[in-house]
Amino acid sequence: MKKIWIFIALSGALAVIMGAMSAHMLKDILEVKDIAKIQTAATYQMYHTLIIAVLTVYYQYKPRKVIQQSAWIFVLGIILFSGSLYLYTFSKIHMLVFITPVGGVLLILGWLSLIRLSKR
Repeated sequence: MKKIWIFIALSGALAVIMGAMSAHMLKDILEVKDIAKIQTAATYQMYHTLIIAVLTVYYQYKPRKVIQQSAWIFVLGIILFSGSLYLYTFSKIHMLVFITPVGGVLLILGWLSLIRLSKR
């Protein structure tokens, strides 16, 4: 779980950085719609980074494979959803817009995978 803690730290820091940059530094450089994309990506990234942290702590008390699987689904969802929004905003590579929904579906699946925690 050491790798997941590293991801949590870097992801949380990046979410704060991107949120702050969109509110201050980038507001005079980017269009309003691009600022909104960055803010959406940062918000989703932070919420899902927090659930990964909760799952990782929970795993320390109740080590179950389902907890690890859920956490890694969220990791992949963050990378594809938020990562594609960040990259698209700065690069304008249109193909990246097709990756964002895949990341969104993974974030949804991450939440739904938590249902498996209710099973004994």
